[in-house]
Amino acid sequence: MKNNYNKTFFTYFLVILLLVFTSQSLIINFSLKNNYIIYTSFSSVIIAIIAFLFFKMAINRNKEYINNLEIEFEELSKSNERYDIVAKATSDTIWDWDIKTGSFIWNKGIQGVFGYKKEDVGDNLQWWFDKIHPEDSLKISVKLYSFIAEKSEKWQDEYRFCCADGTYKYIFDRGFLVKDETDTIVRMIGAMQDVTKQKEEEQRLKLLETVITQTKDTVIITEASGTNTEIPNIVYVNPAFTKMTGYTTEEVIGKSPTIFMSKYSVKNELKKLAEALKKKEEFSFESINKRKNGEEYWVNFMMIPITDKDNIHSHWISIQRDISVEKEREKEREHLISELTQNNKDLKQFSYITSHNLRAPLSNLTGLLNLVEDIPIENLELKEIINGFSKSTNQLNETINDLVNVIIIKDSPSIQKENIVIKDVFENVFDQLSFLIGLKKPIIKMNLDEKQTINLNKSYIESILLNLMTNSLRYFDPKKQLKIQIASKKTDNETILTFKDNGIGIDLERNKDKIFGLYQRFHDYPDSKGLGLYLVKSQVESMGGKISVESHVGEGTTFTITFKNK
Repeated sequence: MKNNYNKTFFTYFLVILLLVFTSQSLIINFSLKNNYIIYTSFSSVIIAIIAFLFFKMAINRNKEYINNLEIEFEELSKSNERYDIVAKATSDTIWDWDIKTGSFIWNKGIQGVFGYKKEDVGDNLQWWFDKIHPEDSLKISVKLYSFIAEKSEKWQDEYRFCCADGTYKYIFDRGFLVKDETDTIVRMIGAMQDVTKQKEEEQRLKLLETVITQTKDTVIITEASGTNTEIPNIVYVNPAFTKMTGYTTEEVIGKSPTIFMSKYSVKNELKKLAEALKKKEEFSFESINKRKNGEEYWVNFMMIPITDKDNIHSHWISIQRDISVEKEREKEREHLISELTQNNKDLKQFSYITSHNLRAPLSNLTGLLNLVEDIPIENLELKEIINGFSKSTNQLNETINDLVNVIIIKDSPSIQKENIVIKDVFENVFDQLSFLIGLKKPIIKMNLDEKQTINLNKSYIESILLNLMTNSLRYFDPKKQLKIQIASKKTDNETILTFKDNGIGIDLERNKDKIFGLYQRFHDYPDSKGLGLYLVKSQVESMGGKISVESHVGEGTTFTITFKNK
């Protein structure tokens, strides 16, 4: 603008100067014909007029120049103002690269987006490249300089840019070249957009897509709405759908899923399904579907409403799982349970009948044996036979009593409990086993609180302790003095009873899973019936307790019984 003004002013100056010399020449010629005074006066007037015109023209041109400058300044101010507004409005980081000097100018986005302090931001190209991820910097460098060399209009690329805290953000960068009058590239201006969230979302969607395409469950996406009686039309099915149903994607897109659903199977759920569709609620049910070849199969059918970012219902997603195998197993399980229930009833009935039918003749036999004991028998062999017969009869009677107790325990949904003093129960047991205790002479150590009580069934706890005490007295090690330790410990939540002896022990490696089994014997003792520990465990569990055992052959056995405090 200034150069143009100078050229114009110089042109006008030359023209006016030419006019002055021309007028001077004319005036001189005229004055020679007349007199010198006229020449001088007229010449002064002409020069004055010309000077005035020149001055007037200079003022007008200066005003025009100033007006133009003001207009340009105003336009530049508006442009800068628009730039500042855009820079504030956008979340992009704007940069300006002077290609000749290599200097860089950043807007405040470099601080707001990436967390850098003003004094930490570099003003050269190298600082920018140092912040680009090492895996991306070489690619960006090659593409950027190729772009400049080719003088392309626009450049854009994605890369990772380092933040002030050392983390990286995904950046979408766009650049534009600025050229001078000679078409020489002088600057490059660009904008960096943080696309980290978009990248993470893109990766998440790719992961979800992988899951959907690789899962064995059928995934179906339908439109948002359908008729009152039908599920909305299908817009997508995953590969598992074809494997499960035999239908291809092209055969079902745009159609309702009812084409492969059994109407008979869903008719009972149709009302609930229609209501769920209307209310846009999650809904699931089991259905019999038909494959393309007509084969029926069971599926677990779930429909989930999908909403967009504005919380507007946009689609339904349906997940279907083939549960035919589970249904078949369920049917087999129900059949097995039915058979086991019936067998259990039959066994109970058999046990009742057996115990009832045996008890009467067994009582008669016991009575007769008692009478025989009062009759003197001189034949020693006959006397030994009768003694053996009497012993076997007593064992049979005990076995039947144990079986009856087991049946009662298993058949009773609940038992009556009462507060009992633990030490009193042990004393009752010792009284019942006084003969065996006197015979074996064990060392008994008791660690029991005099007044400690527990809420249990008195008969059951006595039976439990009686069985454990009897086992210790029977299965002692004849090579050492029998020792029995009994303890009771009460915590805030539990009462723990411990019964320990130094008897012959049990091989738990061989018998761990059978220790509390029915008719399990761990020693070759003729008096062992294999019912004691089974009865103990049944009684403990019927009262809500737990029992565990630790034992080593030749060292002894420890039983730990735990009951919840109520």
